[in-house]
Amino acid sequence: MNPQPPNAQWLFDAAHWIVWSAPYLAVLVAAGATVWAGTAWRRSQLVREALAHRTVVEVIPTSTFDPGEGEVSRWAHQLGRVPAAADGVPARGAAARLRYSVENGKMRCYLEGPAQAAAILAMPGFAEVEVRTARAQQDIRPIRFNLPAQPGERA
Repeated sequence: MNPQPPNAQWLFDAAHWIVWSAPYLAVLVAAGATVWAGTAWRRSQLVREALAHRTVVEVIPTSTFDPGEGEVSRWAHQLGRVPAAADGVPARGAAARLRYSVENGKMRCYLEGPAQAAAILAMPGFAEVEVRTARAQQDIRPIRFNLPAQPGERA
């Protein structure tokens, strides 16, 4: 009498293969977990750095500000480019955010985003809206270039 069920040899072969490859599979799983943990740690560092260095601009509308549907759509498209401008920053740190606050009875609107996208955040999205950056005007110093001495002139 045969103690093995019919056509069960493949089951025994699979069990033998699993037992033979178990140490290799354990090393492979440990290496995969290490790579995953390192990637997760690096992403968290990138997000933390991006959130620590955010750019804030103030958006100030005029008293006659009344945007049309096209202007709102264009501005939404402009804000949609912020994550692409923050290349290399994970989505959690690359998002743009609108913040509203009330100071002395006046509502103020701030647009905040990653530092890499500062140029896009400072672009005016509407015709009747002024965008002020956090930098003061006196911080901007003009660059002056001296003309080279012309032949026959004394320096």
